[in-house]
Amino acid sequence: MNRFDFSAESLGFTEDFMGPATWRAAIAELVGTMLFVFVGAGAVVTVTGVLPLKPVTSVDGGQLVAIALAHGLAIAVIVAATARISGGHINPAVTFATAITGRLKAAFGLFYIVSQLTGAVLGAFLLHLVITSSKRGDLGAHALNTDALSSHFAGVIVEIILTFVLVFTVFATAIDRRGFGNLAPIAIGMAVLVDHFVGVPLTGASMNPARSFGPALVANAWSDHWVYWLGPLTGGGLAGLFYYHVYMKPPEEPELEER
Repeated sequence: MNRFDFSAESLGFTEDFMGPATWRAAIAELVGTMLFVFVGAGAVVTVTGVLPLKPVTSVDGGQLVAIALAHGLAIAVIVAATARISGGHINPAVTFATAITGRLKAAFGLFYIVSQLTGAVLGAFLLHLVITSSKRGDLGAHALNTDALSSHFAGVIVEIILTFVLVFTVFATAIDRRGFGNLAPIAIGMAVLVDHFVGVPLTGASMNPARSFGPALVANAWSDHWVYWLGPLTGGGLAGLFYYHVYMKPPEEPELEER
């Protein structure tokens, strides 16, 4: 059997790929990501006095708690609402991890990511519409706190670790059938929440390329943007591969010797 099958069918490009179920899932990812960006980035804009998160050191303890709670509770609610429709990814890093571990066909993964990025842009644009021009700042776009980080690569490492925590939790509670099942959204929301406590003062705590991309595009704030793709995709991929191969993949049967 060929383990590296890259045929159109194996990648998910089948006759029913663009069927109603696929569209419903993609729309759920679009709407879910749109709402997550509007609430998460909106919390940053409002609780910091409608100013950008730069310099990040200007965020006090109360603001940090509010931002963490907004992101954590929002993702918990949205994942719970979309889990039975699309799996509740709401994050290209989660989709990437499920795709490379074979839990999602590549075609569906690509469709999900396009939907998530589109939703993120719409969420940021809606925030742009409701906030007056003098108060929009960079719409909560992420940027590195270079005063606290030793280098840009240190920011990548922070995002790798934060996203590893999140995606490991996703696999352990939502993807693994032995996980918490209906309680998975709460665990995932808690992972996002606690990651924000350490991540906001350093990188802004993205863990989600779509969350970073939407505000960056609408506000034209691209500072260090590459970090918010490389870090989350690497951390998510590592977490998915680690959990799958260590805890989910069944051991291979030994080959019978010819007699």
